Amino acid sequence: MARRPRPKLVSLTDAAAARVAEIMSEKGAGYLRVGVTNGGCAGMEYVMDYVEAPEQFDEIVEDKGVKIVVDAKAVLFLLGSTVDYETTLLHERFTFGNPNQTDACGCGESVTIIPAMAD
Repeated sequence: MARRPRPKLVSLTDAAAARVAEIMSEKGAGYLRVGVTNGGCAGMEYVMDYVEAPEQFDEIVEDKGVKIVVDAKAVLFLLGSTVDYETTLLHERFTFGNPNQTDACGCGESVTIIPAMAD
């Protein structure tokens, strides 16, 4: 029986890739680091940072020319996620499209995420 293809751990939209590349160039960083942390009224929050090198157990993904490291503790929470960058009249921000997210708080700052099932 053939295994189904593994979804990409994290991907970027064209808008996110362009903005991340711009920020990384300004900061002189080598990687975009993404993860989740406990917090907020819904239980978890997405975190992003720009770093010079991955940590020991980080997963490394490259998408649209951007090197992304995913915190090892966040892999099952972020599996299949897409990072976007949206611009409106009121704000500019990164957003996560996460198939593992089941809920979000009213202010949109925290989320509930169920870890992906390992096959």
